[in-house]
Formats: sequence, structure tokens, C-alpha cells
Amino acid sequence: MSANDYVKYVTQQIVKYMDTPKEARKQLREERKNVETSSTFYSNWWFGVLPFSLKLMLNKRKK
Repeated sequence: MSANDYVKYVTQQIVKYMDTPKEARKQLREERKNVETSSTFYSNWWFGVLPFSLKLMLNKRKK
């Protein structure tokens, strides 16, 4: 990615953020916060994807 493309992307993101109403940004932030509090999120964040894949393999074998 060239520097020009990067500046264009950042500018688009800033304009998109500024165009959304404050209430919509708050609601999106709350929704994101609720999704991130799931147990899967924390296990992946702290330990990576490897334990998650092992868990899937073990669950698949049990069935």
C-alpha cells in the first residue's frame, strides 16, 4: 500500500466517523462492548487461537 492510498483510507475513515451521529456512535460502542465480553473473546485474547482450535477438536470428537 502506498502512502497516498493510506492517507486516502485514513481520510475516508475520519470523514465516515464524523458523519455518523453521536448517538449512533455510542450505540455501536455499546454493542461492541457487549460482544467482547463473551468468554470466547477473553480466551482468544489471552491465550490465542490454539486453545480454541483444541476445544473445537475435542468437542467434535465427543460427538
